[in-house]
Amino acid sequence: MKDTAGGEPEPQEGERPKGPPLGEVLEFMRLLWAVDHGLQSTSKRMEATLGLTGPQRLVVRLVGRFPGITAGTLAQILHVHPSTLTGVLKRLEKRGLIERKSDPLDGRKALFALTESGRALDIPSEGTVEAAVQRVLARMTRNRILCTQDVLTALAQELGGVPTEEPGDEPGSKKPAAR
Repeated sequence: MKDTAGGEPEPQEGERPKGPPLGEVLEFMRLLWAVDHGLQSTSKRMEATLGLTGPQRLVVRLVGRFPGITAGTLAQILHVHPSTLTGVLKRLEKRGLIERKSDPLDGRKALFALTESGRALDIPSEGTVEAAVQRVLARMTRNRILCTQDVLTALAQELGGVPTEEPGDEPGSKKPAAR
């Protein structure tokens, strides 16, 4: 163990940091900030190495999984407003990674699919957020993964980022989170 500037030993991997006890809420928030920082840093590295940010890559992977998907459905899956997604879609289209076609049943809607260049990027790749998540999930039991998803879903709902579903609702139906 190395000593930090304050004389405290640095924690080993998997060990909780030393220092004053933060309590359950602040410790959880500290970890959320660490995840957010890691997502932002990895996204910047991905842009430098793959030419795609984390959110752009997620859109490429989703469009690859669901060819002909609408912007509205993508926004719903990502829990963002469609206008938030517009810039990402335009940048991917401008780079020739996705193509937009009019929905033959409703000309007001656009359907998105990957181009050949987009399909070349729609593969598992090292150095991505996805690869890091995959490595972590591989080390966890199914029960731990489900419990973690429950906590993150409840927190996202509490923060208004995920609509709540009530018994009898259609999966994916939109209802604002209770305040």
